[in-house]
This record gives sequence, C-alpha cells and structure tokens, in this order.
Amino acid sequence: MSVQVVAAKMAEVELKDVPTGKDLPAESPVTPTSEGKNLPRNDPHEAGSAAAASPTAEPSAKAGEGGTGLLTPNPAKMPQASSMKRSDPQQNGGEAFVNRDGTVAEAPRMKKIQFADQKQEFNKRPSKIGRRSLSRSISQSSTDSYSSAASYTDSSDDETSPRDKQQKNSKGNGDFCIKNIKQADFGRREIEIAEQEMPALMALRKRAQGEKPLAGAKIVGCTHITAQTAVLMETLSALGAQCRWAACNIYSTQNEVAAALAEGGFSVFAWKGESEDDFWWCIDRCVNVEGWQPNMILDDGGDLTHWIYKKYPSMFKKIKGIVEESVTGVHRLYQLSKAGKLCVPAMNVNDSVNTPASTLLKRTTDVMFGGKQVVVCGYGEVGKGCCAALKAMGSIVYVTEIDPICALQACMDGFRLVKLTEVIRQVDIVITCTGNKNVVVRENLDRMKNGCIVCNMGHSNTEIDVSSLRTPELTWERVRSQVDHVIWPDGKRIVLLAEGRLLNLSCSTVPTFVLSITATTQALALIELYNAPEGRYKQDVYLLPKKMDEYVASLHLPTFDAHLTELSDEQAKYLGLNKNGPFKPNYYR
Repeated sequence: MSVQVVAAKMAEVELKDVPTGKDLPAESPVTPTSEGKNLPRNDPHEAGSAAAASPTAEPSAKAGEGGTGLLTPNPAKMPQASSMKRSDPQQNGGEAFVNRDGTVAEAPRMKKIQFADQKQEFNKRPSKIGRRSLSRSISQSSTDSYSSAASYTDSSDDETSPRDKQQKNSKGNGDFCIKNIKQADFGRREIEIAEQEMPALMALRKRAQGEKPLAGAKIVGCTHITAQTAVLMETLSALGAQCRWAACNIYSTQNEVAAALAEGGFSVFAWKGESEDDFWWCIDRCVNVEGWQPNMILDDGGDLTHWIYKKYPSMFKKIKGIVEESVTGVHRLYQLSKAGKLCVPAMNVNDSVNTPASTLLKRTTDVMFGGKQVVVCGYGEVGKGCCAALKAMGSIVYVTEIDPICALQACMDGFRLVKLTEVIRQVDIVITCTGNKNVVVRENLDRMKNGCIVCNMGHSNTEIDVSSLRTPELTWERVRSQVDHVIWPDGKRIVLLAEGRLLNLSCSTVPTFVLSITATTQALALIELYNAPEGRYKQDVYLLPKKMDEYVASLHLPTFDAHLTELSDEQAKYLGLNKNGPFKPNYYR
C-alpha cells in the first residue's frame, strides 16, 4: 500500500535522531491528491509560517501558468529512513520510516508517540494553590447543587475564607458574608427558574404586596439557602419585612444564590463548606447587629433559636413568634414548652398536612436501587417518604422502629420490621431518619459489608457516630464533594455521604414545586404570628390553622388545571361544615 508523507509541524512530533540545523531543510506542509501528487494545504497561517521558515523552498507556479504548485523535496537532503518517524492513526499508532526516495516503509512495532504540546502541558507543575483549585473543580463540578454556574466560579477565591474578604455589592453595601459576589448574575438566573415552579408563593406575593402584612417585621432566618429560599425571602421583603439570613447546614448553601441575594440588598451570611466555627459565627452576625433587632424567627433545626436563648435571651422580649420547619427543631420547641422555658408562641409547620418529604440517594450516588437491600432507621414522616421512594425503585426495604404504632404502620405498608443488628451485615444501604443520636455506632459500622452506603436524612448530624471513624487505623478518601470512602485496614470500605449530615440539600436538591408548598406555609405562618392580636397565641407550640393549610393547597391546584367540587348548602349542613372550609379538624394530619 502506497502511503504519502504528510510533513506535520516538526515541533508536534517527537523525532528520533533527526538532523538539526542546516542538515534538515524546512518544508511546507503537503496534502496528497487523488493522483498521488503532493499539494500544499490552503492554510494562510501555516503558509505564512512555512514561507518565513523555508527561504530555500521552491516557489509555487504562478497564476495562469497551469502549474500545480508542487513543492519538490530535495532527495539529497532528506533524512535517513531511521531518522524520521510518524504515527498513522489508521494504523493504530504504528510507525512509518521515510526512505531516500520518499516512499514509506511501515514498521511492525507499535510505539506510543508523545506530542510536544502535551508534554509541555503535563510538565507544567501548578502552584500549590493551583493544584488545590484544579482538584477541587474536578471533584465538585458534577456534584454542586448548581451546574451552569459551577464552571464560572473564581477558583482563586476558593482558598480564602469569606470571613477574611471584604466584599461589596454594586450599590456599595457590604453587610453580608458570602463566597463570591461575582456569581450574582448566575444566582439570579437560578432564582428566576425557581419562581416559575413556585406558583403559590408568587401568587401570595402578588395578592398581598399591596397590603404589606409584614410591614415592620424584622425576620432573622436560619434555613437552607437555595434558589427556593431566595424566592421566599424576596416574597417576605415584598410583603414589607426586613430579613437577615444564615444557613442551617454547612453544605447546602448555593453560593451563587447567596451572591444574588447579597447583590439584591439582603444581609446573607453563608457559604458552601462552612466549618463548625463559621456556622455559629454566621448565625451570630445575623443576630448581633447594632441598631437592628429581630421580632420574628424562621428556623430550620432550632439552631438559631438555641443561639438566641443562649447568647441573647433578652431579645425574646421583642420577638413575637417562632416558625419552625424541621422535626428536630419542633422537638426542641416542645421540650422548651414542657420545661416552661418557651417565652414566645411558636408555629410548627413541619406537621402541616402539605409538608412533604423526599429522598435523593439515587441522584447522589448513581447507584441502581432495584434489588438493593436497604434498612431505614425510623418510620416517621421522613422515614415513610424514604421507604415509599425506595420501594418504588425496586429496593428490598427493612425498617427499624421504637414506636409500636409506627412499627405497625411499617408492617401494614409491606415492610419488614427488624433490629439493625439483624441485617447490618447484609444490607447495601443504611439510612437514618430518627432525629435521635447514636443510631448507627462504630460497632455497626465495623460489621457493614464492603461498599455499603451510609447516610442520614434527619436534620442533625448526631445519628451516625462519624467521630468514631476519625481514628488513625481508618483512612478517609474523598471521592467527590460530599462523598467519602472510609477504608478499614483489611481493605473494606463504606461510602459515607455528607459526613453524616442531612443528605437532602447537602448532596442534591429537592424539587422546587415541593419546596413551594413548604415556603408558602412558612410565609403564612409568619404573617399569622406577626399580625395575631395579643392573647391569641400563648407561650406554646401551635399547628398552622387548617384553614391556612387548605389555602396553601388551593394556591397550588391551578398548576394541575384541577377543579374543586363545591358543597351545596344542603350537603354542608348535613356534614356540619362551612362551604368554604376548613374541611378538617386541627388535629388532622
């Protein structure tokens, strides 16, 4: 088979024993034609460089002379057959040797060639900061809660704590502490997308912004800072409230959303990957500010409420109420109430009928769940949601419970009730969602099978005894953001997600429409507590009135083009109900 030589750029191919300097003539790149003739490539850039580098090359035929513009190499100056090699991609990387007469002899041996630009690229040794930034961008790019903005992150900021940076928005305001204010434009796009999937909150904003039911409200919040939370905050602001916000989870903050809020004038103190010290510092910055004192609290987990009780108890003299979303936070409120230490009314929106739960393990791990054995610790509201999702994906689900009522519900839903020790050696996934502490201890972790996935769906990071894994004999290996291998001396490894913290928003996101229900409920609870006449609510924990629960549901129905049936007067009288509701008693869940 006749093969024509393509004289590639000499710098791009590693040559062996090639004569240099005057012994090797410079040649213009050539392209084979159907007749076997070598024609110069029509590349103005390469032609220019070839002309400059090859003054001895023969000029191409002038226009109109019928010449083909051949560049004839000088056989006398051609390198020896052993002097020049090339790789032919059609020959799977085989070598070819150029003979004196210009023909090519294929060699049977295969040798990997190295391109100079690749060699130069990989020989570059990045600085210490550069290496860390590169590895971080690789590990986080596929797991950040936002995808479009991830590549726009300024990696130079990654090594500097936001607490050590002075940032201001375009209006000169610097009352915030976030990762990078430059990400504001990307965050704004995320918020605009979220608005489209939060119809009830947007409807509430439109209906009530003229009345300003939260005029004068100073709300301090501690929740997940996501695009959906941003829609809630901007709605509260449109209704007249002033807001200061921190994150309830050190991993769940969407940095670009925090930037958009800061650019919009909100005092936000949060970034993804905070330390424990950063977490409490951010909460304190929200609360402890000169000339501003909160009169409403919106909490998720009870950490903000706990901090104010611990550090600034006198603030409760002006606080009108607390709105709490999570199981853990509500449990803390009931404990305070029982001990007689709850000094303001609190609204439990976690137990509102509309508040849903979900699981996002599949998105986090890319694991197929069909046929996997999973044990879910706790069959409360969160546990029920996890089990239902896992069952729908084809998993074999076991449940652990301490409450006989919840245990019976699990059995009647088709799940096998077990003790954790009975199945710990065989299960592929362990999920905790009890709100308790030491649900999975070191003894359980030691007995798990190789590759077992361990994660927590409860609010607190106390359910899995992660501290027992930080010992010299165990090796921690970061797989990607929020995913770690913990390796035992015998080589066994488990996959730990979010270091035992709440999985939901640390590793992924919750559907916006789901969060629209929660956020609308929170907004109505704040309006209710703030505007309630003195004496309506005492120093206790309350459920959102069913009338408001039903209102939240009704605001979401138009999305589905749903049409409610109305009771006739006779039917309403028969049932003893008002035609317009509420249709359920307050104890209904």
